[in-house]
Amino acid sequence: MRHLLEIDDLTVDELQHVLALAQSPSPPQVLAGKGMALVFEKPSLRTRNSMEMAVFQLGGLPVYIQGDEIGLDTRESVEDVTNTLAGFHAAIGARVFEHSKVERMAAVDRIPIVNLLSDAAHPMQALADMLTIIEEFGSVEGRIVSYIGDSNNVTRSLGLAVGMLGGIFRIASPTDYSFGEDDLAMLRSTGGVVETMTDPYEAVDGCDVVYSDVFTSMGQEAETEIRLKAFADYQINEALMAAAGDAVFLHCLPAHRGEEVTSGVVDSPASRVWKLAENRMHAARGYLAFALGGDA
Repeated sequence: MRHLLEIDDLTVDELQHVLALAQSPSPPQVLAGKGMALVFEKPSLRTRNSMEMAVFQLGGLPVYIQGDEIGLDTRESVEDVTNTLAGFHAAIGARVFEHSKVERMAAVDRIPIVNLLSDAAHPMQALADMLTIIEEFGSVEGRIVSYIGDSNNVTRSLGLAVGMLGGIFRIASPTDYSFGEDDLAMLRSTGGVVETMTDPYEAVDGCDVVYSDVFTSMGQEAETEIRLKAFADYQINEALMAAAGDAVFLHCLPAHRGEEVTSGVVDSPASRVWKLAENRMHAARGYLAFALGGDA
């Protein structure tokens, strides 16, 4: 039984195998005649489309379920929902607010659980990130990935994946929005190099990848005004990209143009955001092929 709640639920060898499967021109039909439940407490353009297409390409039927249709812990407990869906499907993907919900699903341990995003982690995004960097540079090893902005779930999974594949991970965040020592210790547990700073220009010096996410995530809307002030100096704009030299730009999307990034950067020749968005599908297909027994 393989669950993916965070990217380091994979070993380094398994991560590399998943990425190889993601690039396979002949996806194994591991879901032929089977379904996958996709439970969404949070809406998403990329996650829904990438997962549905990945399941389809593996021969299966994706079943999209909105959070209010099942009411996790309101209409039914997480465990009861999981047991019910396990009777119909080969796997469950869940996009939830609290990470504890995917942990409880995995504890039922009847079918594979895939974290499609929680407040603690976004492993499927990290897989697509690694796939995009490999396509661009041939390898993650030795590459400098500079994340500018809020230290959040995307940052955590990205940093773990970069470290697992031998890259150098830099994080530039305002002091009040930086990772604590426990998170930094977890990131460094992969053996990768993790550098923290507050100056975004220092972070992008000599880097290969500039990465950003929104300053205000879903569920944090009440903090929008204070966050925009805190992150005012952390926008990815033309001046910062010029300081980064030949680096490419990545963003997990959706982008709040004019806030964390300018349109000039999103639409620039250095941007790989649309390739990254497409790679969500390929990465999802690679992971599901691995978890459900496919081969390269």
